[in-house]
Amino acid sequence: MFPDGTKIPDWFRDFKIVNVNTLGEKYKLTDYGVLNDSTIVQTNKIQAVIDEAAKNGGGVIVVPEGIFLSGALFFKAKTHLYLEKGAVLKGSDDISDFPVIMTRIEGESVKYFPALVNADHVNGFTLTGEGTIDGNGLRYWKAFWLRREFNPKCTNKDEMRPRLVYISNSNDVQISNVKLKNSPFWTTHYYKCNRVKLLNLHITSPDKPVKAPSTDAIDIDVCTNVLVKNCYMAVNDDAIALKGGKGPFADTDENNGENRNIIIEDNTYGFCHSALTCGSESIHNYNIIFRRGNINTATRILNLKMRPDTPQHYEYILIEDITGEVVKIIEVKPWTQFFNLKGEKGIKMSYANNITFKDIDIKCKIDFNIKASDQFELKDFSFINMKINVEDSLIENLENIKNLKKKNIEISQKL
Repeated sequence: MFPDGTKIPDWFRDFKIVNVNTLGEKYKLTDYGVLNDSTIVQTNKIQAVIDEAAKNGGGVIVVPEGIFLSGALFFKAKTHLYLEKGAVLKGSDDISDFPVIMTRIEGESVKYFPALVNADHVNGFTLTGEGTIDGNGLRYWKAFWLRREFNPKCTNKDEMRPRLVYISNSNDVQISNVKLKNSPFWTTHYYKCNRVKLLNLHITSPDKPVKAPSTDAIDIDVCTNVLVKNCYMAVNDDAIALKGGKGPFADTDENNGENRNIIIEDNTYGFCHSALTCGSESIHNYNIIFRRGNINTATRILNLKMRPDTPQHYEYILIEDITGEVVKIIEVKPWTQFFNLKGEKGIKMSYANNITFKDIDIKCKIDFNIKASDQFELKDFSFINMKINVEDSLIENLENIKNLKKKNIEISQKL
């Protein structure tokens, strides 16, 4: 069952990898004049292969063994992407290879830069194979930190950076098996999609020697029915972030919306800010299951970011069967890094309810970092069957949660 008691559809139990041999004719890049050369940006040639496949009714764009450098690519109806073993699709580190278009970023539909791989209104889109998509982000990361040093108030968007993969307005999407690394900005972003399966992915970006800023592994933005399974994520930001919109009128904007029926299971997490985050641009997240995960060196398991300028509601979230070592188990507090009330005088209230942690075996520095605030209301939290090895326990400081349930919690406090 989902946390609200409704039945989980059988769709979530089918995690077979799509057979690319069933997806139509194959279009191997090197058969169409695209060179195996890591020094030449070949965006136009690669896009021409995609367009040729679309014109012929669809097919699979095959990246063979080698390194192929490109700017923004746009997949069309019934086209797919397959990376052979040893294949690398590498992003250009020149932002001029990514044209400014209408897109979705940080909870807004605005003009910004596309990703390296884009698919909009491409139902059934598949990205799979044993190869790698490399965002080539080092130059972008260095430029970001230099700008931040010059202007500490600069936002994530101020330093112009592309994402790695952006899928929007599409149903029945499967991304599987590939390695995704070194994204300049968010690694994968899914907007207004239904029935998305992310399987066996290996998603990484470094935290040293140069930190890769805001390289979330997976951003789920106004989506329904999403399965994230058997993935490894280690990035210099959140592993999985649930987005949906921001601002005092975000809940009335048709471009925004909720995330519903999300299952995240059987994954491994390396370094990240949070394994799962609601926010920082989020309106309503409902029926979220995060289970059977091993988390190592993450800052948090769950982070509920509460924006003072956005009406938010996080409910029916289950965190179950988690092991590993983190800094904090859960954090709930006002998030004020960037916000804009747009002339509104009062803050917007936020709510979180029916949040359950169950069957947790974790080492941490702080267990329950949940702040009291007039900005949000917390109720119906449950902490059940938890074995916690902690330096600083705050379990007695949870009076701000209405109808709190604590059952079978074993805390060993280490010096």
